[in-house]
Formats: sequence, structure tokens, C-alpha cells
Amino acid sequence: MAYEEITALLGGWPGFRLVEVRRDESAGAPPRIRLSLEAVPEYPRLCSGCGEAVREVHDSSRREVRDLPILEAETWLSLPRLRLRCPRCGPTVETVPWLDRYQRMTKRFAKSVARLAQVLPVKQVAELLGLSWDTVKAIDRAALEARLGPVELSGVRQLAIDEFAIQKGHRYATTIVDPVTTKVLWVGRGRGREDIRPFFALLGPEGCARIEAVVMDMSEAYEAEVRAQCPHAVIVYDLFHLAAKYGREVIDRVRVDLTNRLARAAGPGRIRIQRRAIKGTRWLLLRNRANLSRPEDRLRLREVLAANRPLWVVYVLKDELKQLWRYRYRGAAERAWNTWYGWAVRSRIPALIEFARRLKEKVAGILAHCHYPLNTGLLEGMNNKIKVIKRMAYGFRDDAYFFLKIRAAFPGIP
Repeated sequence: MAYEEITALLGGWPGFRLVEVRRDESAGAPPRIRLSLEAVPEYPRLCSGCGEAVREVHDSSRREVRDLPILEAETWLSLPRLRLRCPRCGPTVETVPWLDRYQRMTKRFAKSVARLAQVLPVKQVAELLGLSWDTVKAIDRAALEARLGPVELSGVRQLAIDEFAIQKGHRYATTIVDPVTTKVLWVGRGRGREDIRPFFALLGPEGCARIEAVVMDMSEAYEAEVRAQCPHAVIVYDLFHLAAKYGREVIDRVRVDLTNRLARAAGPGRIRIQRRAIKGTRWLLLRNRANLSRPEDRLRLREVLAANRPLWVVYVLKDELKQLWRYRYRGAAERAWNTWYGWAVRSRIPALIEFARRLKEKVAGILAHCHYPLNTGLLEGMNNKIKVIKRMAYGFRDDAYFFLKIRAAFPGIP
């Protein structure tokens, strides 16, 4: 087969022609195919500075460049790199359309590396292609930056804010998402006021004034910064986080207090049996009744609630509290809240009374769900995928690169 036909099958190298093909094989090393190229004399040479065609050559040197593998063998090109004597820019390297300036691999090979890095960890891509870890990471990061570009914030009117664990030792990062398009807008390390402030600086005064609603957990830091930066935004509290808070501060507290009280009075007989039964019911009490699929779990839950009035009260009020997020008419939601609050403060259960009184100060964020039915369920799903991304890579040492991977994983609805 003629070199011209081989070149056509391989996609070619505009401005150059193939003059020699050689295959090198040595023990313990992967096979290599070496292709020697020479410049096509009649092909126009363009200055990389001004883009104008230049005829006069200042000097020439040969360069080894990596290209896509052929038949599972590493492919290397040996080609002349010309410096042109441009009358405007002086001696300047020529423009090669398939090779970036100062690079040792073709554009198509770099694109192939970036595509593999989308589905494989950097380490595996480096081992597969015989590249260094740093080279693969640099290629992937440059491709992500070029593909994602700056975040488009002009049409954003609603936000969802949540945190996720980035490292052990209670180290967190914050994700901000557009709940309408499900697009990740920003990721930053930390979960304090000053940590999310760069996002609002990126959003700008006009963008901040345009925000209508922000859904979040009951984080004081998030709420304070949103109120300071977005004066017109309505704060909406998420059901999932509030239910989890209720479980920690009310159900767990009542269960532990009841267990301890029975322990102090423990003796042979019924009290010891009751204490043992209550002690192992934490997850039964925290889970939704509809999610208890095993008959023995449902039976045990009924027995525990029937034998312990405080647990029965806080369990029933947990379900009633969740109903507040089902309302779409604010007046009905307010009446339901007042009923729930009355039950809570008359329950004679200290943990429940304290929780209800503190929640009363935040009730506006619950009722706001009537007009803005938002939640952070989308973010919780994203957090699970973020864990997978982090686990595949065995962690990330570069926050900026990690956050680019997160943005790429959630491009949003077009």
C-alpha cells in the first residue's frame, strides 16, 4: 500500500507527507511505530503570531510527537518544525493545525486522552497509554475548562444550596445548583458564610437582586449570607434536613432519656425487658413507616409505640410535621402549623417542646414551600454521585480539578 493511501486511512497530517514507516520492538517495552514526515513545499505556511502566510524560513528542527496508536502500538511522528521569518513578528514558529504550540502530542491524541479520563481514573488512563499521571491530569483539566467555560448565570432565579463531605475530619464543600435546570453553578470548599461569598461575587449585584428563592437546610451560615447578598430572595427550608434534625433532637433524645430512665430503675422482670426493646429501635423510629417492608419490623414498631407514650407522641408528630410540605395554600399550611405547634407544646415532652419553640422562629421558611415547592433532594442525589467520582479517583488533591469534574458530571438540562 502506498504511503499516500496509508496517510488517507489514518486521517493525514495537513502540510506534511509520509516518507517512512518503521516498527520498533524491544523486550520489556511496548511496540512503537515511527512515522517520518516531511513538509509539503507548496503548502502555505502561516505565522503563529499574526496568522499571515510566510514564505521565508528562518530555521528548522525535528520534533518527536505522539499520535493515536496504530494496531495497539504507540505511534510517534518525526516531523520538521519550521520557524518562519515573518516580516511583522520576526522569527516565529509556524502554525500546524493538528498540533498545538509547544506540545508533544497531536490534538486528536489529546482529545482521546480527555475522553478516556471522563470514564476512567487518571491513574488507569496514564497506565493504559504510557503517559505520566501529571500529563493526563493536565490534559483532562484543560479539556474540562475548554468544554465548560465560565458558568452562565444570567437566567438564574432560584438556587439550591447543600454541603457534602470532601475529606475525613468534618471537612466539607458547598454545592450551589440551579434547581430548574439541575445544573451545578458553583462548588467551593467550606460551609461558612465567607466560603460561599465568592459565588455571590460571581453572580454580581444584578444577579443577586434577581434571585427569587433559595432552598437549603437550616444552616445559619447559609441563611445569613443569602439574606445579606440577595435581599429579595425567599428562604425555603428542605423537608429532608428538617426531618433529620427532628430525628436527632427529638426522637433520639426521647428514646435515650427513656432508655436511661429504665436503666436506673432496671431490675429483674419487665423493666429490663422494656429497656432492651427500646434500646435497639433507633432506625425503626427514624425510618418512614411505609419503608418498613419486613412484617417483624412493623410488629416491633407497634409494640414499642404501644408500650411507650412519649415515643408514640413524637413518632406521630414526626409524620404530622412532614405533612406541612404537602400544602400549596399558605392559609391552610398556617392552620396546620398552629395545630401541630399546639400539640407539641402541650405534650409535656421537654425535647419536643424545645424543638417546637425554636422551629417557630423558622416557620416562614417552611410556609414558603407553598409558593416555591423546592427541595434539596436533587442535591442529595448529586452528593451520592460525587462520592462515586471521589472514590473512583481515590480522592483528589486539587480542589479546582475536583470541582471541574463535578460540574462536568452535572451539566444540567439544555
